[in-house]
Amino acid sequence: MLADRVLFLDGEALVIDKPAGLAVDPPRDGGISLDNHLDSLTLGFKRWPMAVHRLDRDTSGCLLLSRNPKAHARLQQAFEVNLVEKRYLAVLEGVPAESDGVVDLALAKMSSREAGWRMVGDLRGKTARTAWRVLRTDGGRALVEFRPTTGRTHQIRVHAAAALGAAVVGDPIYGRADPQGMLLHAADLVVPRAGKPPVAATAPLPDRFVQAGFGHG
Repeated sequence: MLADRVLFLDGEALVIDKPAGLAVDPPRDGGISLDNHLDSLTLGFKRWPMAVHRLDRDTSGCLLLSRNPKAHARLQQAFEVNLVEKRYLAVLEGVPAESDGVVDLALAKMSSREAGWRMVGDLRGKTARTAWRVLRTDGGRALVEFRPTTGRTHQIRVHAAAALGAAVVGDPIYGRADPQGMLLHAADLVVPRAGKPPVAATAPLPDRFVQAGFGHG
């Protein structure tokens, strides 16, 4: 039950710790998505909450939902003007050459009949910027903190693979699939609100990070 995974709750917003494998939008294959759980997330309200942003299906962690239309517009605006602080943790299939830095690589969508679609670095694409630093290395892998200042589709995954030279462990598109899933987690989220305390939440590292030997972020 997602109601057991609530990290933040007030009259305007709630943040849940989304499990890996749960799609935010209904998938084309007809599988389960967040929509199937919204009734359990009303939490005293009659209105179903609405997702303010998106996380990839295989990414776990902080997902913000609004509890009324006015709040939804205000919270979405914070994302659109890049006021939201986001911190992700990922285990990379390799160790970056540097210990920290900033990736500034615009992204565009590319699709083909054979391979489907993916995001690629493209100077004509949308601006995408991600600060990063290595937290720990072990066995040829690295636990890396990512702080994106933009919110492009697959941003961290592409920046890791294309700019740092090491894909996220378990990434089926930009790296190699893994039975334990993809090791990318939205660990912290802070959304400022005018005249109110910010929406702030921290999602604990899931078991798959512990099993991979990176249990502390």
